[in-house]
Amino acid sequence: MSRFLIQFQSPTLAFLIGGIVIAALGTRLVISESIYKFIVFMLLLRVGLEGGMSIREANLAEMILPALLAVMIGIGIVLISRVTLAMLPAVRTEDGIATGGLFGAVSGSTLAAAIVVLESEAIDYEQWAPALYPFMDIPALVMAIVLANLYFKGREGTAEKVRIWPIIKESLQGSALSALLLGIALGLLTRPESVYESFYDPLFRGLLSVLMLIMGMEAYSRIQELRRVAHWFAVYAAVAPLVHGLIAFGFGYLAHVLTGFSPGGVVILAVIAGSSSDISGPPTLRAGIPRANPSAYVGASTSVGTPVAIAVGIPLYIALAEAVF
Repeated sequence: MSRFLIQFQSPTLAFLIGGIVIAALGTRLVISESIYKFIVFMLLLRVGLEGGMSIREANLAEMILPALLAVMIGIGIVLISRVTLAMLPAVRTEDGIATGGLFGAVSGSTLAAAIVVLESEAIDYEQWAPALYPFMDIPALVMAIVLANLYFKGREGTAEKVRIWPIIKESLQGSALSALLLGIALGLLTRPESVYESFYDPLFRGLLSVLMLIMGMEAYSRIQELRRVAHWFAVYAAVAPLVHGLIAFGFGYLAHVLTGFSPGGVVILAVIAGSSSDISGPPTLRAGIPRANPSAYVGASTSVGTPVAIAVGIPLYIALAEAVF
């Protein structure tokens, strides 16, 4: 309980709540989409640079099991939504699958928030752990689009083959994942330490606080959209982030026992599993599952899922790691 109270006073969550409050009060403050995308780009580029520099010095064999687990978790989250949310009354199957894909994919802003909390509390983690992002993100989006297309083709009685590569390509070209992969490549293949230490690292927390403010305002604005679809989406968005995160925590503990995966790394794995994509996921799903209702999956993610993942998930996984390890 003390950890939750401290988390509510942290800049990360305080700015998120502040954005929700001023939006509820009818503020005229508007922060453009281009600023939002630039901030996300800067944050993920910084995370990627740090990850790439540490991968350069790391034992790659240590990454194999966590990466495989990340793939399994991303696919598993979509399958869980297919047999739960998509089967509930008043929920269209394609909307349930798309929601599972978005929650199986990864939020760069939630990942950045978790890293700030871990660093502020001096909790060690493998610097390559954020590089698990694409191993969970891409399989989840691919699985959701494949399942949705198989559902449509089965309903319509067609046997057209679902093409996988265009889905993967679309995911890789997403702005958030592109920024992270670019940072990893630059950190791995070049020597960016000087610009990282003098520019990217000092700006990280300040940019994250502005991003949380924007996300709080966005969360409130999406509540109206969520009200127009089945209330099951709100229930799913409140419960799923914690269920997914706890499942990933269990897998992370297995990696800890087998390979020595650090407690901080286990927390990061749980955080990315409990997050829902806020940048690359929505456009990928709009293109891949055009019949799904964005108000359902984007509204569930932004208005409920992300606040739960940040406000409850991050302190929960850290407290659990302290208890277990």
